[in-house]
Amino acid sequence: MFSLGVLIISLLAFTQCSPLGENPSPNPNPGTRTISASSPFVSTTLGDVTYVNKGIVGFGLIPSNFTDSLGDTLGGIGSGIAFKYATWQSLPNGSYTGTLVVHPDRGYNVISTVDYRSRQHEINFIFTPYNGTDDLDFETAQKTLQLTYVDTILQFDRGGGNTSGLDALAVRPAQSGFPTDVVSDPEMPIANETYQHLTIDAEGLIAASDGTYWVSDEYGPYVYHFTANGSLIQTIQPPEAFLPLDSNGNVNFTSVVNPTTGRAGNTGFEGLTLDAENNILYTMLQAATIQDGGDDDESSLYTRMVAYNISNATLTRPTLVGEWVVPLPVSTSKAKTRKCSEIHFVSENVFFALSRDGNGNGAGTSSSDTTSKYKQADLFSIANATNIAGTKFDDPSNPVAPSGVLDDSVTPATYVSFVNYIDDDQLARFGLHNGGDEDSTLVNEKWESLALAPVNDLANPNDYFLFTASDNDFLTEDGISIGIPYNAGVNVDNQFLVFQVTLPSVTPGSIQQAIGV
Repeated sequence: MFSLGVLIISLLAFTQCSPLGENPSPNPNPGTRTISASSPFVSTTLGDVTYVNKGIVGFGLIPSNFTDSLGDTLGGIGSGIAFKYATWQSLPNGSYTGTLVVHPDRGYNVISTVDYRSRQHEINFIFTPYNGTDDLDFETAQKTLQLTYVDTILQFDRGGGNTSGLDALAVRPAQSGFPTDVVSDPEMPIANETYQHLTIDAEGLIAASDGTYWVSDEYGPYVYHFTANGSLIQTIQPPEAFLPLDSNGNVNFTSVVNPTTGRAGNTGFEGLTLDAENNILYTMLQAATIQDGGDDDESSLYTRMVAYNISNATLTRPTLVGEWVVPLPVSTSKAKTRKCSEIHFVSENVFFALSRDGNGNGAGTSSSDTTSKYKQADLFSIANATNIAGTKFDDPSNPVAPSGVLDDSVTPATYVSFVNYIDDDQLARFGLHNGGDEDSTLVNEKWESLALAPVNDLANPNDYFLFTASDNDFLTEDGISIGIPYNAGVNVDNQFLVFQVTLPSVTPGSIQQAIGV
């Protein structure tokens, strides 16, 4: 068992970088190969803008049995990540340093949900991009992204009460001032009638410039606003079409069974991001609502994204300003939808969307095949999509895509393939592999978070680093969950990857503004 103190994952940093982009390989998914400095990069075009994936430039991990400062196994941290505001720095030697805030979901719940308190962790890093042609061994590769655990901050219910990861089997009534009063809560998911703690299954994270945090949740599906020390400020409740309603029109937040309408179980607000320049928060369901085909993988073809103006969130309740239909990628072999695990704002109307299959390290008995077929951070645009906010489609009795067939009056977002996580040559450069033996060098199953930072290279002014982390489901043979030891039968480390991407549509300085550079 690793100690509770500060963990230094790797010992040394690279002090020099090889010439950028040597020997990356083409993306096997749709995309166009372009040549730059004798290197094949993968490009895609969206709205007359060409975006380029220059491949993996960093890899790091936190061991599966590391424990946080509360004594619990540190796991699931890829559910949501963000750069702590104003911590990103470029160093003279070509490296970068800063602090990542990472948010696990609801704890080790392979057998059943547990009373895991919602929390976020701070992890310092030193990142030294590697662009060389040689394949690094697994241990050396980890030196490109050195991760140092710092601390854990709990998040609390109203009045300072504990939160919980237990399934939401009961409903706390809306407070009397809702929705007029800014801080009054809507109907809230709680564990049960006798254990009335707010239940949170956190999946998205925004680190705001004022030091507060926005957290998206699957149970609601809601977005919670917390102070830096974890006190609940307010709750965003989406339109009724999103809420899990039973046949009588009552809210039922459980994730065990699907509701009659609204978000399906375990497919709530996985995606959360912020347009920092305009103070617009975006959040997206992982898959289609029940009325839009969300109870069937073959019909769950379209999900929904909503936008809220949070400019004066402490004075007025965030205002719904947009809602769009976003198509999901579909497996060509099995006609199975790839659900979306994260979104990230790129530029006006343009977003990353992270979708994946269920194969890879950590899949265990859920898949006999360790070979991943689809793990990608794609792009989509809502420039020409129909804004359905405030229309009849916010009433669950009026589905926008019944049985997966989109209403003729609605134009969905435009979606294109982009960053492929499972390119064999790229993985090999960092001692990783896709398929084969289920060991520590196998790429993880669940990649669920994104964060952007500037490269600050005058020769490549449109280049950015795309950080991404995996949710290891707390899988370790040497674990502790709410004080109780457990053996999950497998060790799955918390893996992190960093890609370098060219994003010409980004407004100069906007990424810097978003993370406080």
